[in-house]
Amino acid sequence: MSDIRIAPSILAADFARLGEEVRAVDAAGAAYIHIDVMDGHFVPNLTIGPGVVRALRPHTKKKLDVHLMVSPVEPLIDAFADAGADILTIHAEAGAHTHRVLQQIKAHGLLAGLALNPATPVGQIDEVMDLVDLILVMTVNPGFGGQAFIPSQIKKIAAVRSLIDAHMAAGGQKIELEIDGGVNIETAPLGAQAGAEILVAGTAVFTGGPGKYAENILNLMGR
Repeated sequence: MSDIRIAPSILAADFARLGEEVRAVDAAGAAYIHIDVMDGHFVPNLTIGPGVVRALRPHTKKKLDVHLMVSPVEPLIDAFADAGADILTIHAEAGAHTHRVLQQIKAHGLLAGLALNPATPVGQIDEVMDLVDLILVMTVNPGFGGQAFIPSQIKKIAAVRSLIDAHMAAGGQKIELEIDGGVNIETAPLGAQAGAEILVAGTAVFTGGPGKYAENILNLMGR
C-alpha cells in the first residue's frame, strides 16, 4: 500500500472550526481535501455550497477534491469552479448530458471526475474515458457518512482498474482511481489491493482530534 494516498472527507470534521481542521489534515499528510456536496435531492442529506469551498481555499494548497452529489449538476459547475475547486466529480445519473458536463469542467482547466454508485455499471465510463482524470467508485450508497463498506464493490474497483490500465497503456491520459465510503484500517487494504490509489476517509481520519490525524492517515496507508 506504499502508493496509497488519503483524501480526508471534511464531512467528518468539526464544522465549527473547519479552516483549522483543513490545515490540520493538510499538515498530517492528506493528499487531497475531499469536500462532499449534497443537495437533499440527489441524495437525502444536505451539506455545503460554493461559499464554503471559497472560504476553505486559502487554508490549503492541496487539491480541493469536490464531489458533487447534486442534481441537476450542470448549473453548479461554474460556481464551484470559481470558488476554487481543483477536481469536480459528478455522477452520471445527475444530469442528462454527462459528456457535456465533463467538457464544461475541463473548460475551466480543472480535473474532471466521474462517480459510480454501487448499482451503476462500469460501462458508464466507456464513452467518456478521454475526458476523465479521476474515477470514483462509491463503496457505500452516497448521502451519509459513517456507512459500512459494501464488499461487492471490490470487484468493481478491480474492473475499473483494468479499464484504466488498458486506457493508459494505449496512450490515454492519466486517470486516478478513488474510492469513497466505509474506508477504515480494515477496508483500506481491500480497496488498495483491488487497485484504488486514493482513499477517501472521514471518520477514520478525524477520530481522536488533530493530534491523531497523522497517525490515522499513516494507518490507512498501511504504514
